[in-house]
Amino acid sequence: PGIGQGPRGDLYVDIHVNDHPFFQRNGKNLICRVPITFSQACLGAEVEIPTINGRDDHTIPPGTQPGEVFRLAGAGMPDPHGGRRGDLLVEVQVEVPKKLTEEQESLLRQMADLEHANVSPHRKSFLDTLKDWFVPSDDDAD
Repeated sequence: PGIGQGPRGDLYVDIHVNDHPFFQRNGKNLICRVPITFSQACLGAEVEIPTINGRDDHTIPPGTQPGEVFRLAGAGMPDPHGGRRGDLLVEVQVEVPKKLTEEQESLLRQMADLEHANVSPHRKSFLDTLKDWFVPSDDDAD
C-alpha cells in the first residue's frame, strides 16, 4: 500500500551485474578472449575454452589469425523471455613471447630465412657495441 493508506504503487528493483574475469556480456552473447601460442595459430591445436557450464574442447584450425572469432552456438546466456540461448564468441589472442630460448630464436630465424623475411640481426650486447667503438677492427688496419 501507498503512504498513508494511499493506492498501491510500483516496485523498482535495480540489479547490478559484476564484471567476470573471463567473460564480457553483449546481450545474450558472451565474449571470451583465449590466448594461444604462435605455433598453435600456425599449426592448429585443440584448446580448452571456458564456458559458463564448465570447460569445452575446441579445435583451432591451422592458419588461425590473431583476433579471429569462433562462435559456439547456444553457449551464451539464457534468454529471460524464454527464447534461444545466446552464443559464446571466442576471440583468439596470439601471444608473442617476450623472451626466447636460443633454440626458439634459431628456429624462428630459419623460418624467416625460408620466407625471405627481413628481420633484425641478433642484437649485440651494450658492451660489445661499446667495444666496437673503441677497439679498431682488422679492416681499419689497412
